[in-house]
Amino acid sequence: MTALAPRVDIIDSALTVSGDVDAGTVMALRQQGEKLINTVNADLIVDLGSLRTAHSVVLSLLLCWQRLANRRGLSLSYRGVSERLASLAALSNLDDQLSGFSSVST
Repeated sequence: MTALAPRVDIIDSALTVSGDVDAGTVMALRQQGEKLINTVNADLIVDLGSLRTAHSVVLSLLLCWQRLANRRGLSLSYRGVSERLASLAALSNLDDQLSGFSSVST
């Protein structure tokens, strides 16, 4: 399987994350997402349906984005969460902190 470069875009009022995220690509993706979050003035849905990896760096990324959104008075909720990523969040006791993760059946 060929790695797909990760990206984040605002599509239909949702912050859409796609591709393969790993320790080598997460910082650039984090910065891209922060720039986009700083351009909106409304709560956002983060769509993870096109994300191809479930890794602890993804959870770290989402928590960083969530802190930024909270500082700006915005909230983030998540859709398209894979069972594997939801399980990782649950194992890390983060599923209740990420809106939309605890509702995924694992």
